[in-house]
Amino acid sequence: MGTERTGRADGMRVLRREEWDRWYDTLLRAFGGVAEPAEERALYRSLTECDRSLGVWEGDECVGTAGAFGFRMTVPGGAEVPTAGVTMVGVAATHRRRGVLTSMMRRQLDDVRGWGEPLAALTASEPAIYGRFGYGAATWQLGAEIDTSRVRLSVPPGTDDVRLRYAAPADVLDACESVYARLVPGRPGMLARRPGWERLGLLDPEEGRDGASALQCVVASRGGHGGGRAGEVTGYARFRVKPGWGEGGAEGTVVLQDLEGLDPASRAALWRFLFDIDLTNRLTVRNRPADEAWQYQVSDIRRCRTRLRDMLYIRLVDVEAALRARTYRTPVDVVLEVEDAFCPWNAGRWRLSGDEKGASCVRTPEEPDLALSVRELGAAYLGGVPLTALGAAGRVRELRPGALAEASLAFSSEVAPWLPHGF
Repeated sequence: MGTERTGRADGMRVLRREEWDRWYDTLLRAFGGVAEPAEERALYRSLTECDRSLGVWEGDECVGTAGAFGFRMTVPGGAEVPTAGVTMVGVAATHRRRGVLTSMMRRQLDDVRGWGEPLAALTASEPAIYGRFGYGAATWQLGAEIDTSRVRLSVPPGTDDVRLRYAAPADVLDACESVYARLVPGRPGMLARRPGWERLGLLDPEEGRDGASALQCVVASRGGHGGGRAGEVTGYARFRVKPGWGEGGAEGTVVLQDLEGLDPASRAALWRFLFDIDLTNRLTVRNRPADEAWQYQVSDIRRCRTRLRDMLYIRLVDVEAALRARTYRTPVDVVLEVEDAFCPWNAGRWRLSGDEKGASCVRTPEEPDLALSVRELGAAYLGGVPLTALGAAGRVRELRPGALAEASLAFSSEVAPWLPHGF
């Protein structure tokens, strides 16, 4: 029977550069069909790694897309581990429930293993889809709507020594990227910025501003007794201002895009500045670390309307290499019985021994202490989801008394894992 009658796709292949527009249009249609601004489309065209991307074709029609960026992601202990950033996954509505997605996930994870990358990571438009392929929710993003007319911010000593100045975002890009790079080793989930990715933070299409201003940037610096070289950039904030007026006067909104700082005083100075921008009474925050300090500096957390939502999903492609790549907060010696039906090379018993200096992970015939699937291992991997919580949910089984608490503490991270931007 021909493909027109069966509706089945007849070919999966690595993306060719000349096919990119048709491939990308298939992706956009799967996400609603709204065209992206030209500069955003051009950026993603330049960033797409075609040799790591797949298309499923029915004749000349693309009916499935999947890509993988070659990233390096920080894990507990500060190492940057090769990670496949799974992206641009879509299936034409005419070809749903026909195995197209499963076939792409199968090929992709096989490829990632062949590339020698122990981890795969993604942000999920529909979280229910990816659990069956072994991805677990590993990081959370903090959002807030802060009533800056009624919430005050207390700041740490040294904040008044920080100097702030406006700058065109493109003019200070190198300095801002230097700040970002210095922060990457300190927080699991952060991505080392590859060439080209710095431009993501400068995207500013007018049609995407929703009535707000063009992108603005303020940089922080310290000098003299403040702890740094004179003029050294120690932080930055990128944001937009959306004017608004009500019966009582100005009701503008500050929309934060990015904020990074090398020290508490620089971060506090930037947050205080955002709180105090003239003609505004609201600060919108969309993606911040779950443990960010400003939550404990505000006078009224309830008027900040905070919320948490899932962000980064982690999949251990190579359990042995992934567990060896990170360190552990406390000494741990535990045998894990890992279930992994989709990547059976991971299934079985692994003895993990490690501490804050390093770890080993080897296959073993010993009796297991804990039993879990690779999905739960991915959720706990960056240290933001306690194994004890997964155990309470019935998703980790404790087979040796005390093993769950021991492993949970060892896997934990001193700082919340966080993905600063999507991909």
